[in-house]
Amino acid sequence: MTTGFQKALDRVTRVRGVRGAMLVAGDDGLVVAESLMEGVRGNALAALAASLAKRFRRASETAACGLPQFIHLQASQGSLLAAPAPSGMLLVVVAEADINVGLARLEMLKAGEAIA
Repeated sequence: MTTGFQKALDRVTRVRGVRGAMLVAGDDGLVVAESLMEGVRGNALAALAASLAKRFRRASETAACGLPQFIHLQASQGSLLAAPAPSGMLLVVVAEADINVGLARLEMLKAGEAIA
C-alpha cells in the first residue's frame, strides 16, 4: 500500500529531470519519506535543506518579504529545490541542470497541499 507521503513524492519524481524527492521535518531536518536515485545522500541532503530553509526564512522575514514559498539553489551540475508544505514539512527535490523549474515547482506545490 502506498502512503500519502509516497504518493506525493511519486507525483514529483515523475517530472523529467528530477533525480529524487524527499519529505523532511522542517524543525530538525529528519527524513520523513524519500524517493532518491542511487548516489544521493538523503540524510545529509535533508539536514542541509532544512538548515537552508531556516536561514532563508530568517533572511526573508528580516527583509519584510514574508515567508519563502519556494527555494531554488542552482549549481553547475543540477539544482536543489525546496518548498515548505502546510504540514510543517519541507518538500525537497534534487534535479538535473536542465529541469523545467516551473513545472517542478507546480508539482511540488500540489504535492505539498496533498500532504497537509
